[in-house]
Amino acid sequence: MSPKDDGPQLRYRIGQQVRQLLRLAPAVHTELAERVGVGITDLLALDHATSAPSELGVVQLAELLKIRSASATVLVDRLVASGHLERRPHSSDRRRITLHPTETAHLDVRTALAPLIDDLVEITNGLSPSQAVVVLQFLTRISSALERFAEDRRDTTPDP
Repeated sequence: MSPKDDGPQLRYRIGQQVRQLLRLAPAVHTELAERVGVGITDLLALDHATSAPSELGVVQLAELLKIRSASATVLVDRLVASGHLERRPHSSDRRRITLHPTETAHLDVRTALAPLIDDLVEITNGLSPSQAVVVLQFLTRISSALERFAEDRRDTTPDP
């Protein structure tokens, strides 16, 4: 880096790179969906089902995707038919059904993501331990800021 790459200019360039990452995210999702062989909303549904902190049902999935319950049911039917999702009884409430990605879904996503993961591993392996700590702290704080921003919108949006 040149001496001009310090202070405000460097912070500006970091902000520009964060914006670029956010701009690229939809294209990455679109490409991943195509490689997995599902639609973008189906891919996002699989992501929610994979990362849900607790058992996820169709209604919760609809809320996360901001679609109607009926549309979520059709989406789940499609993912079940393709072998990417399965319905299981809820662990404590047998009247409820929960959604779980299948091993096929995990394998399809891992296979599709392999080239990207290889690139990311190569990049992170090039970091010293102290650099890795700084990058991790930075990304964690950026993720928290993005999450707060998204939650603030949900908190201030009037109910229909």
